[in-house]
Formats: sequence, C-alpha cells, structure tokens
Amino acid sequence: MCSRYLAPLSLFLLLSASAPLIATAPVPRKSPELKFLDPSGQQKSLSNFSGKVVMVEFLLVKCPHCLRVAQTINKLNAELGPRGFQPIGIAFDNGINGPLVKNFTEHFKVGYPIGYTSSDQVDGYLGRAGTERFGVPQIVVIDRKGIIRAQSRPTRETNLENEEYLRNLIESLLKERAPVTGAKHAAPSKKTG
Repeated sequence: MCSRYLAPLSLFLLLSASAPLIATAPVPRKSPELKFLDPSGQQKSLSNFSGKVVMVEFLLVKCPHCLRVAQTINKLNAELGPRGFQPIGIAFDNGINGPLVKNFTEHFKVGYPIGYTSSDQVDGYLGRAGTERFGVPQIVVIDRKGIIRAQSRPTRETNLENEEYLRNLIESLLKERAPVTGAKHAAPSKKTG
C-alpha cells in the first residue's frame, strides 16, 4: 500500500476506535422516564418533578468527589429551590440499598431527595453504551419542559460541577416559562352592543 494512503487510513482507524470512548447522547433532547427507589423503597419517577428545573446527580455514595458536588448542589438547592429548582441524587453503587442511601443523606445533611437504582438504568438514561467508561458524578440538567439542556460528558463535565456555572445555568432556566399543563384556553367572548 502506498504511504500516502497509510496516514489517512491510520487516522480513520484511530478516530473510529476512539469514537465509543467519547460517544454520548445528544443534548438537547427529551428526558426519558427514569424510575428509582427512595430510601424507604418506594418507587419514584423523574416525571413527578415536571414543571421544575431538575438537576440529577448520578453518584456513588462512597465517592468523595460525588460528596463535594452534592454539597454544592445542597447550597444551590437552599438558594434556588424556592424558585422552582429541584435537585435529585440517584446512587447506583453495586449493592446499593435504602439504608445506605438514608445513612448518606443523614450523615451529610443532604436537603434534597436522594434515591437509588441500578447501573443499567443509569446507563440507559444517559445513553451510555456498555463499552463506554465515565467518571462520576454524572450530572443532567432538565428544563421545565422536560428537555435535557446539559449533561456531563463521559469523562466528567467540569462546568457542571462548578458552583458559579451551575447557578448561572439554573437561573437562566428558571427564567424560562413553565409549560401550561391541563389548562384549556377559552375563546375570548365577543362583546355585544
């Protein structure tokens, strides 16, 4: 084979081999449904929080980095929660259960819901292929209309872990109008003489 063909072929093969490592679901996109368990074992749905700006932190309860991000989210929740911001933590450690989640929540004084699910559920939600590796925490920000507006890259999106960046993103999404649900618009009445 000629050397002039080897360089482009090598580049193509290198990019093709590395593509699964950087693949991620597109943003923006409609948030798929995600069910998880609260510490008492009751099933919850992500859709229960529609109409709010939702931030999901997919975390491991024994991960110090996840804890630092959870503390940042806790601070933002205290500040922005009354305006329609709803953070949710979802643990997906191997062997995770309600008592471990409850202990994490109480020990670190987390002031927003923390639940748990399987890593398969998290992979499906994030659009992660089985061959991809990703860092934790993984963060997803969903607008009031249920559209994912930001998502961590597989290797971690540092902006989504930065308090100032998150505050600005969340505040901009809080300013957007909430969807009208179930309201029927009546036709304006005509005035008669």
